[in-house]
This record gives sequence, structure tokens and C-alpha cells, in this order.
Amino acid sequence: MALLTAALLIAASGACASRTPAVISGPYAALLASSTDLGPSRSADAQVTVTLGGPERPAALMGWAGERDLWVRWRPGDGWAIVEGAAGDLARAFGIPVRDYRSAKGEEFYASPEQPGIPSEVRDDVTAVGRVMSYTPYRMKRPDFVPLDVPKGGLTPDGLLSAYNATSLADAGFTGEGATIVIFAFDSVEQEDLDLFADTSGLPRFAPEIVGGEPSEVHGETAMDLQVAHAIAPDARLVVVNARPTVEGDGTYEKLGRLFEQVDRDYPGAVWSLSIGWGCEAFVTAADLAPVEAALTAAQRHGTTAFDASGDTAGLECKGGDRWSAPPGPDDVGVDAVASLPTMTSVGGTTLSTGTRGQWLAEHTWVDSPLSQGSSGGVAKLFARPAWQDKLDVERDTERRRLLPDVSAVADPFTGVRFIFGQREVVGGGTSQSAPIWAALTVLMNQYLLANGGRQVGNLNPVLYQVASGSRLPGFRDVTKGGNAVDLASPGYDLVTGLGTPNTENLAHNILDLQKTSR
Repeated sequence: MALLTAALLIAASGACASRTPAVISGPYAALLASSTDLGPSRSADAQVTVTLGGPERPAALMGWAGERDLWVRWRPGDGWAIVEGAAGDLARAFGIPVRDYRSAKGEEFYASPEQPGIPSEVRDDVTAVGRVMSYTPYRMKRPDFVPLDVPKGGLTPDGLLSAYNATSLADAGFTGEGATIVIFAFDSVEQEDLDLFADTSGLPRFAPEIVGGEPSEVHGETAMDLQVAHAIAPDARLVVVNARPTVEGDGTYEKLGRLFEQVDRDYPGAVWSLSIGWGCEAFVTAADLAPVEAALTAAQRHGTTAFDASGDTAGLECKGGDRWSAPPGPDDVGVDAVASLPTMTSVGGTTLSTGTRGQWLAEHTWVDSPLSQGSSGGVAKLFARPAWQDKLDVERDTERRRLLPDVSAVADPFTGVRFIFGQREVVGGGTSQSAPIWAALTVLMNQYLLANGGRQVGNLNPVLYQVASGSRLPGFRDVTKGGNAVDLASPGYDLVTGLGTPNTENLAHNILDLQKTSR
């Protein structure tokens, strides 16, 4: 496994919002170059997201837009707004070209090769401008599943609880009763697979609630997420949210923010698990993600904790899936846009070794070089280093940016969790397995905290790093061996596995200690 050079690692992968238009480089430019230019956009409804300086009505922005045949969508209290109108009018207003393209896969979309700046007339209202682009190169964060020919046939529910030291919590009755786990999905699940998993695992049968209609495709991702969560928290309510409409047409991140708001209203205080890649960060700016971050922050005030898989591309989240045979370049290094949000807990992946009863023996980073897969992570370009990561020392973070992943769990499909797909036993893998593991374990910890005078953790990231900085009990198992295509694991925090994997019972005790001392 060849590591990229230091110069390669710190190379820029895209332009951020600026006051004057600038040509966008990196993967964004590569996508446009590989697509067919269809000429000036004929879209009658193009849009761009802007962030605002405060919660007040952006009167100057609305006036400026109206004078240019554009309109502004804004809700009282929001720190962001959408400017939209015909593509030609949007282009003239921001002084940028907006063109139509057809990707190599046949999708048609509009985009500007330039990053719009903040018009001088609205600088009192607007703090940043997003990108003009209606295409999100999303992907599911999952490898192929492995048939049942691996040693021990994958982790059973008891083995999974044992491996992450959660057995005592389950034995004490903390099994998810009264809690809700929400899984954001792109594919569907067959009820007969869920029934067979429950019957062959000695667990109660369950039927998830489906929100937003059932997707037509069945790939096994949702089946794995649900069964992993049920294995750990068998009495929790499980909800599947169809997130596929967020990537149909433009406004992906506005749609995702609205979806988060809906889930927060319908299931306040639920724990969320996301296993979808909504594009690498080089395709967007922080302004584009403002609707998502605002909605997640609001949900966390109601007790929600959210986990997002860091990705399965071994640190090369900006490398296209059709270019795996090519050597990695500087534009390939990057992180998932939504996972990079400071309010999101990003989950990386490991290879796990256990004893005959599932007892934890060792873990190292998950990477599979022949398949170009492995735990992703890295240095985000869109967000500054949050306060709770302030004391971390990462050599290639020269600009003190957000680091990810935050934590990790088993992702190697050769050491993963047994589940049922297509009425046969398979073993799960990918960081999309790691995310629901953490989500379900958090449900158990929340129950323990509430039963002992504590409260739900909500935004978990500040707590995780506070525990790691010094606690009564070891809350994490540090992963120090291995690496991915970009970084190596090391003692303490690293850019492949974060703080490590959960020692769940100890972590719950430590969090309760923190909550009691902070009153």
C-alpha cells in the first residue's frame, strides 16, 4: 500500500466561496471536463444557496434578486436562503457562466465552472455563496457482501455485544425499549429476510416503519443496517427513511435539510444512522451544507445523535468509482461532505479479531488494497477545527481543519456481522456497518444514562473527545496498526479510525460522570 506524499496530501481539491468568481478546480472541474457541454443552460429553475449574517429578513438580498428577475426563498430564523430563477438570469446576476452538461453516465445537469462571489450590493446580508450545480455524484457506502465461508460465520448478536463490551448493559435490561433508531436509506428491504434473521438469532421479530415510500431497488444495505441495529438493541423501534429523493434533481442539500427537519419533528430524540455518500466535499462549499447543518443542530437540541459512515474508499472519497485502476492523485484525496459536518459523528472502520465467544482480542484498520476499499477519513477543507478537537496533533493538518473520522467499529466483511439477505446468510461490511453499530450502542448508553439520573447525549462529539482526554475508565480501544491509502493509524487519535472503537460499558459510565459533574 503506497502512501501519498505530503505534498499530495495537502493539495487543494476545490475552491471555496469568494467575493469574485473563480474557476473551480479539482474533482468538480474533472467532472465537467468528462461530461458533454450542451451549451448555455436552458433551465427555467436554477438555484444557489447563500448563508446569511443573522436571522433577520434579508431585505437587501430580496430586493437585489427581484431587480434581476430572481426570487429568494427564506424562512424566518433561518441562517441561509435559496436564490433561484432561470439559469440565464442567475448567470447574469452573479456574473458567471451557467451551462448544461451530460455526464458520462447520461445524467443531464446544469453547473457553473466558476464559483460565484458575493455581489457588492448584498454584502450586508450574505456571508457566503454556494455552488451552482444540480448534480450530486452520490454513492452507497458499502462493499460487496461476503457469503458465509468466513471463520465463525460472522458476529452473532451475542458476539457483537461481547466484542464491544455491551453485554452487561443488555443483561441489565437496556435493550432499546422506548427508543427509536432512524436509518436513512436508498434501497429497500424484504420483510422475510428480517423475519429469518430474528428467528435464527433468537430475537423478537420486527417490522420497520417506512417513511417516504419504499425504494424500488434492494441491494442489501438497508437489510444490513436494520439487522445490525436489531442485534444490539432488539427492543428499539426501527424507522427507515427513504432518502433517494434528495439526489433526484437539484437542491440536494436543501432537500436533505428538510428531510432532517421532518424526521426531527416525527421522531424527536431518535438516534440516526446514515450510510450514504452525498458527494465528496470538493463538489460543494460550506454554504451548500448550511441547510443540513442547521437541521441537524436543531435535532440535537432535542436529544438526537447522528452517525454517518466515513466512506469505504480508503481516504480517497473524491475519486470516481470508474477510475479505480488509475493511480491516486491529489484531487482524489478528500472526505465525504455530510460526514465532515462538525455536528455529525463520522464512523470509520476496522478489522476485528475475537475469541470463540465474541470476546474482543484486537483490532486494526480496515483496508483491502486489491478491492480499493478501506476506512476513509482525512482533513476536511470546508470546516475549521472544532473546539473539541483543538488539542489533537495531526501532522498534515496545516490549516487546523475539522478531522475525521471521530470513532470507528468493525467494517471488514471478513470479520463482520452475520445477517440475512436474499434468504441466505452473509457477512456485512463497510463503514455502513460501523455507523449502525454505533447508533445502536448509543441507544443502550442513553437508556443507561436516563436510568441513572443522566440525559441523552445529543451531540456526541464534544463528549467523546472529553472522555478521550481523560476519564475514570478506558472508553475506547485505541487502534494503532494499519492504515488506508493516505494515512496510517497511530496511538491516540488518527485519520483512519479516529479515537478508536467503543468500550461501551466504560464509555457509558464515563459519560454519566461528565453529566453529573457538569450540573
